[in-house]
Amino acid sequence: MIPALLNEKVVFLKNTVITDAVGNHTNEWDEYYTCFATIGGEGLASSKEEEVAGTTVEDVAMTVTVRYCAKTAAITSTGYRILFKGEFYDIVNVDHMNFKKKSLKFSCRKVRR
Repeated sequence: MIPALLNEKVVFLKNTVITDAVGNHTNEWDEYYTCFATIGGEGLASSKEEEVAGTTVEDVAMTVTVRYCAKTAAITSTGYRILFKGEFYDIVNVDHMNFKKKSLKFSCRKVRR
């Protein structure tokens, strides 16, 4: 891993359940970890267009590679997402890069709002 390529700031958000005074449960995204990453494949061949409800929408995918640490090792695809340049990305897959504990690669898909 080349440290000079870790040039983009990303924020990992964790899904937590908040209970109010009445007992209602709501989901909330809290900031979990901020670090620098290498972004790959955004807007290239991994992205495609698809038709949803009669309109054509872009399905943007990208990869995020970060250094390995205890906080990034705990990230799963179900309870976390990534904030990058004001856009939210769901984590589709976590690649541990042969379990060498040097880097992690997250495959992401842009969240449609």
